[in-house]
Amino acid sequence: MRHLVWFRTDLRVADNPALYEAAADGTEVEAVYIDCPGQWQEHGKSAMQRDFLSRNLQALNEQLAQLGIPLTVLTVDTFAEVPGLLARWLEERTFDALYANREIGIDERRRDKAVQQILPIPCRVYNGDCVVDHGSLITRGGDMFKVFTPFAKSWLARLSAGGYRLLPMPAALGEPLPFKPPNLSGERVSSEAWPAGEAAAAERLTQFCQLSLRDYGERRDFPADDGTSSLSPYLALGIMSPNQCLAAIEAELEQLPFSRGEPGFAWLNELIWREFYRHLLVAFPRLSMGRAFKPDTEALPWSRDDEGFRVWCEGQTGYPIVDAAMRCLKQTGWMHNRLRMIVASFLTKDLHIDWRRGEAWFMSCLIDGELAANNGGWQWAAGTGADAAPYFRVFNPTTQGERFDAEGDFIRRWLPELTEVPARMIHAPHDWLDNQSPGHGYPKPMVDHGRARLHAIAMFDALKDREAV
Repeated sequence: MRHLVWFRTDLRVADNPALYEAAADGTEVEAVYIDCPGQWQEHGKSAMQRDFLSRNLQALNEQLAQLGIPLTVLTVDTFAEVPGLLARWLEERTFDALYANREIGIDERRRDKAVQQILPIPCRVYNGDCVVDHGSLITRGGDMFKVFTPFAKSWLARLSAGGYRLLPMPAALGEPLPFKPPNLSGERVSSEAWPAGEAAAAERLTQFCQLSLRDYGERRDFPADDGTSSLSPYLALGIMSPNQCLAAIEAELEQLPFSRGEPGFAWLNELIWREFYRHLLVAFPRLSMGRAFKPDTEALPWSRDDEGFRVWCEGQTGYPIVDAAMRCLKQTGWMHNRLRMIVASFLTKDLHIDWRRGEAWFMSCLIDGELAANNGGWQWAAGTGADAAPYFRVFNPTTQGERFDAEGDFIRRWLPELTEVPARMIHAPHDWLDNQSPGHGYPKPMVDHGRARLHAIAMFDALKDREAV
């Protein structure tokens, strides 16, 4: 028997259901990765994440070679070409089955359906990206949960009753093989700040659990504090699995936390949010198509202010916490989660610009860009999504800065023009700058937050009035 494993967003050998099942009986195994640079561009993914992908594909290739599993990298432009490519490639080879882990975007699902229809061998697909399989948590009425809290309650009950399954790395299937590291084409921006490979991801996970897991709930909202896990780039490409995260929590705490207040629960809750958004993406394909989760919000009169959008992207809004966050994103490809909420609220509720533009900008910059989480976060902030913030909840960028970067340490790191501003003035620095540093160049606030907030609320109120007619 010869099995073929198709790697996608699951670039790991441990806790990889497709690889584990393909190699379970000592069967001869080969692996394939299909690069689609045109599709990467069509999905608007970042050049930094592409570099990270290339480096992790090299690390995976080396691991597979040590297990005696050869990896072939094939290239076509888009997903539409994948079925024909695979069919032609398999004509020259003999395999008894194709193994893969499920991908959940609508384009990926359509690609996989076309592959299954054209290939002459069975395709066996597994859940490799969630603790609880997509679609298996439903309401009493048989529908997908649309609110996070009952979803989380059901998710925790399932985990408590059945635990989780952590699969080992398969045993070597032969002598180590020589390999040539693959190097993906296309635009790349260095991702060297993020070590590549499963070992690096595991080390970062262990370090986070040892140093920050217990007080994550108290530290996670402060961007100047290194209190978050920074594991999202590894989860986005499947270099690490959520089951491995659970195992690390359990290893550190000796048990999994199941209720608020328990050490480690705050981070576990973030993993549940990740799963919530992924389950939603499967249950509601329109989320993959640029549509709002709440259909009525498609009628919102978003602004077409191109100049305002440009200023937001460049971090020149005149609101220090927003500008520092946006410049950090552009330079590093990553942004702290609290800051993601602040800048998303600013774009949609202060500038009244369509959340889809912000979602696309984030995807084009982020090293951890991933459709379900990015879409879920943006729709939450905009008030258009499942379990979204109430439309009347509008983040005040000044008070958010005062609360979560009180001394201005994060702001000064990314806004050198504010280096000398004292902490008591850092979140509204313009009077101090005008008096102490003429010609400073830092812009005045581009909008009045109070007025912008009222306009945002009026936009949503108008939707309610339409429904009442």
